[in-house]
Amino acid sequence: MANIDYYLGTISPFCYLAGTRLERIAEKHGATVTYKPLDLLQLFDRTGGVRPAERHPSRLQYRAQELPRWAEHLNMPFHFKPAHWPVNMAPSSYAIIAAQQASASGGGGDLGGLVHGFTRAVWAEERDISEDAVIRDILVAHRFDAGLADSGLFVGAETYGRNLEQAVEAGAFGAPFYVVPETGQRFWGQDRLDFLDRHLATAG
Repeated sequence: MANIDYYLGTISPFCYLAGTRLERIAEKHGATVTYKPLDLLQLFDRTGGVRPAERHPSRLQYRAQELPRWAEHLNMPFHFKPAHWPVNMAPSSYAIIAAQQASASGGGGDLGGLVHGFTRAVWAEERDISEDAVIRDILVAHRFDAGLADSGLFVGAETYGRNLEQAVEAGAFGAPFYVVPETGQRFWGQDRLDFLDRHLATAG
């Protein structure tokens, strides 16, 4: 059974646009997904990227066209300038880490939906995912215990930092970034999910 390491940032618009297509692809091929939320801005710093606020105007102008274009293509609601962006990614990332641990021990809900729920909250619903009440609400909406927002904060912080190191080691430099460790194949961007789908079909 293949595993997919999914490196993500909870405030990434491209992670939002990925929707839940990864989960459908994984289910189709009997693959598992390991969610690895990380500090995306630090990943840019570590791998030669440029933070959005520091990018050349030409890149920002293209981004302003590309994001709404993809949202329309995918028929997904989207606010190019959401009310709460950027915000601290750590609290929502800790919640995902705690939810993944809960799922591993039989106490989980819809983990893929939870990940998408945080990104959707930013880009479609204009909610502040750094707020405790919002995190709890999204956890409950995806059948997780709201208490996961508080539990395991130390482990969450430790894993969050480790995910960044693992991303750098795996060759990831943006998000969404999908890695199949068994084959070493890497896929950057929600627009590469079809290639991941094809790879899993032939790798088995």
